[in-house]
Amino acid sequence: MEEKKTEIGRGKLLGQLFISFAKIGVMTFGGGLAMLPMLEKELVENKKWVTREEILDYYAVGQCTPGIIAVNTATFVGYKKSKILGSIVATLGMIFPPLVIITVIAAVLSNFADIPAVQHAFAGIRIAVCALIASATVKLAKSNVKNLKQIIIAVAAFVVIAVFGASPVVVVAASAAAGLLLGKFGKKENKEGENK
Repeated sequence: MEEKKTEIGRGKLLGQLFISFAKIGVMTFGGGLAMLPMLEKELVENKKWVTREEILDYYAVGQCTPGIIAVNTATFVGYKKSKILGSIVATLGMIFPPLVIITVIAAVLSNFADIPAVQHAFAGIRIAVCALIASATVKLAKSNVKNLKQIIIAVAAFVVIAVFGASPVVVVAASAAAGLLLGKFGKKENKEGENK
């Protein structure tokens, strides 16, 4: 009896994972970065499956791993909630709606792409995507950039990518190395201060 209840509970959780990520996936305008506000609202505020810090950690790891950031985040959250099956269900929930929508759009877009109203609509969507990405950037900065060392890493990473066109993978790896070095250096400073 207890085992049956556990199975029902797990089935309900898997259903919730699929539906929650499908809701996010259906609003996939602008890709992973633009989805951060939606992911935070659904997973942190509504479902309380993860903390804001965890979602940002998943996002950071998702940036460094192959694939789409939002899909990688779905995989991490699904795994946290229900191991391998949870990660599969959450990932399917995230990719299923966009797959259907993109297939339909691809089938009809060539017939409508030259219509001025469609072009204006896409121009509006692009502007909204910029706003979503800007919002995600501000939230990430508020949560993660808290002292001078972090500001230096953030500004340097931005300049290297925006001005010099460096690979984001290289910048993320270099930032991780800088964080490690500054963290160790900071600990040494603290120990020296305590010894005095």
